[in-house]
Amino acid sequence: MTSYCGAPPHPYDWAGHWNFDPVLLVALAVVAALAMRSRHPHLALAAVAVLAVAFVSPLCALTVALFSVRAMHHVLLVAIAAPLAALAFPGRGSKHLAIAFVISTATLWAWHLPSLYDRALDDTAVYWLMQLSLLSTAIWFWRELFAAPPVTASMASILAMAQMGMLGALLTFARTPLYASHAASTLPWGLEQVADQQLAGLVMWVPGVVPYALATALIARRVWIRAAGTA
Repeated sequence: MTSYCGAPPHPYDWAGHWNFDPVLLVALAVVAALAMRSRHPHLALAAVAVLAVAFVSPLCALTVALFSVRAMHHVLLVAIAAPLAALAFPGRGSKHLAIAFVISTATLWAWHLPSLYDRALDDTAVYWLMQLSLLSTAIWFWRELFAAPPVTASMASILAMAQMGMLGALLTFARTPLYASHAASTLPWGLEQVADQQLAGLVMWVPGVVPYALATALIARRVWIRAAGTA
């Protein structure tokens, strides 16, 4: 199997598997140029840097070998790059937060269905459909969340944290291998496929929920500061 990020690397050579796809590099350069036009260019450039780590660095190749690294990759997209982009290009109001939450959640869960996931690793067009849909729906959700009233935003953030944790829990407690793409790719790393799958679940269950928890805490802090200022 050869995916967009190449063949699964081995432990002794993974660090040399950089992705210098010229189309990708040009796309990132264009996005970086657009980032300089945002209201908060430092946040926008930070989002571009996260995308570069996800798609240019050896992390891209590692996602082909290890599902646990793929989980980390998805967390980088939906919970780090997306909120940074949303802060850099803030929305003017929040009218569709519930719809954005449902669609972004459904997108994340759908791409973790074995049939769709395996197809994405086999087909470059489907691979990019997965990445772009995950990123775009997550940015939409975070823009809506950051523009929403504090109580509504807190509830949405908690729900988002819960769904990420639930998906992680399902993967953690799955007793059978789910993804044919990783049937043999984990063995050179000394991991059985189920163990790698459980590790992926823990990535989503623990560090994956941290950005949502931080967002909830920051929203609560903002409310407390406002309440203290009016007291």
